[in-house]
Amino acid sequence: MMQDLNPIYLRELKHMDWKDVHSYCSQDRVCRFQAWGPNTADQTRSFVSQALDDSQKVPRTRFAQAIVAVGTENLIGMVELNIRSHTDRSGEIGYIVHPDVWGQGVATAAAGLMLKFGFEELHLHRIYATCDPRNSGSSKVLTKIGMTYEGRLRDALLIKDGWRDSLVFSVLEQEWDKEVR
Repeated sequence: MMQDLNPIYLRELKHMDWKDVHSYCSQDRVCRFQAWGPNTADQTRSFVSQALDDSQKVPRTRFAQAIVAVGTENLIGMVELNIRSHTDRSGEIGYIVHPDVWGQGVATAAAGLMLKFGFEELHLHRIYATCDPRNSGSSKVLTKIGMTYEGRLRDALLIKDGWRDSLVFSVLEQEWDKEVR
């Protein structure tokens, strides 16, 4: 899958991408709302290797894509779509971008491309995402791409500073069509 959208495009990961991924996954501020990190170099290499292995599985359920800046060709983040149920045609998206590009619309553009891929190529019915209630930037991204706030899952994830709640957002194929067309 290769999509163009100035100033970014998505492409499949490569083994050599681990260094760019590590440049942000090793930072505490990037993973403060996550159950993982900050990553060691070995953890980042293992993560990229697992994503590459998952891309070869049939049927494929994980689409981990590099977010690349047009012009520089630098990997500046990742976005994923994971099929959670083939029967129910549902998937979950997630994204992470280098803090150097926070607030520049990169996550919004990448997540929007993943929605397009999920609905147009994978023919999903429902795509959802979760985020930490303290992560207002991520909540804004999910709203900007047309997702609806569904609710709050209490103590849904154990992270470094204890249990965290998760906000749930989703968009259905017929809602996404209205937003895009």
